[in-house]
Amino acid sequence: MAEEEGAEDSEAARESQSALVAARAELERQEVEVMLGGEHDRLGAIVSIQAGAGGMEAQDWAEILERLYLRWAERHHYKVELADVQPGEGAGIKNATFTVEGDYAYGYLKAEAGIHRLVRISPFDANARRHTSFASVFVLPAIDDKVEVIINPADLRVDTYRASGAGGQHVNKTDSAVRMTHIPTNIVVCCQNERSQHKNRAMAMKILRARLFELEERKKREAIEQFSKDKKEITWGSQIRSYVLQPYRMVKDHRTGVESGNTDAVLDGAIDQFIEAYLMGVRKAGAEAAPN
Repeated sequence: MAEEEGAEDSEAARESQSALVAARAELERQEVEVMLGGEHDRLGAIVSIQAGAGGMEAQDWAEILERLYLRWAERHHYKVELADVQPGEGAGIKNATFTVEGDYAYGYLKAEAGIHRLVRISPFDANARRHTSFASVFVLPAIDDKVEVIINPADLRVDTYRASGAGGQHVNKTDSAVRMTHIPTNIVVCCQNERSQHKNRAMAMKILRARLFELEERKKREAIEQFSKDKKEITWGSQIRSYVLQPYRMVKDHRTGVESGNTDAVLDGAIDQFIEAYLMGVRKAGAEAAPN
């Protein structure tokens, strides 16, 4: 009808354009729902980053990754709350844990779990040599309070200590930081970002519940699947993605083959192309494995 009227600004043309935009938006929404159809995909996420061996170089890489995910969360309008950060010796961080709140945060970020490899000229090497660094990313679903995870108080050891931080008036002068140990599993959770011990204790319990839930889910999967033969462990050398800044600039995901030459944008949080390719690959693999 719009073509027959001939005018690009006709009412039929405007209605057609509006309908096309709405149809595209609905299609994208349905595609997301199909890709993120896992039991916990709609939940928020708990992200932990751990520097690998390599001193300041690896610690700096861990901090770069932390910023990458914080920028990604900001782009998607997710709320981020820092739970714990252990500063590195001289530069960077040894590890960091933070929560990402919002619909499908876990569904997306689960694609980032694994080893991330950086190749660059180290700013900490006086001889300007090329270094390779590793950092691991762990992602857990932020389990809803409605999901029952029973924790016996007798199985917990809770220690308090003074939070570390920069000098001056902001130094925490009370033992507000919390270290919570689940004795049966030896899972240890630390939280020191809040000034209130009560808030740190609540955040530590939230992370502990998520880790215990994930542990039980993993046990169930192992019992059912006994692990896939080609499943890779999260160890040094089994990286999921490489970020090369020297001698050329390229980010490559080893699971999907997706590459990007715009390394600056990727390190600033533009990782959707890698996440979506991974999710599409998982969806395709699931469809192929399904019985006819």
